Amino acid sequence: MSDNGNIIRAVEKYGDMLYRICIVMLQNSSDAEDAVQETFLSYFRSSPDIADREHEKAWLIKTVTNKCRDTLRYRKRHPAESEDKLWFYTRDDEDSHILEALSMVPDKFRIVLTLHYVEEYKVNEISEMIGKSPSAVKMRLQKGRKLLENIYRKEFL
Repeated sequence: MSDNGNIIRAVEKYGDMLYRICIVMLQNSSDAEDAVQETFLSYFRSSPDIADREHEKAWLIKTVTNKCRDTLRYRKRHPAESEDKLWFYTRDDEDSHILEALSMVPDKFRIVLTLHYVEEYKVNEISEMIGKSPSAVKMRLQKGRKLLENIYRKEFL
């Protein structure tokens, strides 16, 4: 398959998943779209030597989360008003409250919670993607769950 065919296949297969990760991390549809687009441009330009589909998926997730972190760093230096929240991605009120609470969790916890519970990655896979040890990922999951529970109870119950 040509490089263009690989890009098209990757966009079709992973585009929605990468967008969901970005929307949770960035909480802004325009920035999420930009991060996904930049990720696929990097994929096209660098043509990484990827052994199999799981490594391809991990490469894309790691790249897109790095793009999101770059955007978040930029926002800290150049504050602007937040655009849209996650309301329109929810199915019912309970989901919207959970997503709103998730948006209040600090980034380092939000990404591991999203990768583990939404995208269903295992701890070892997440550790490879974010460059942290499995024990660090487990700790972030544990702390992230507690933060999420506290925020949810305080804000929505």
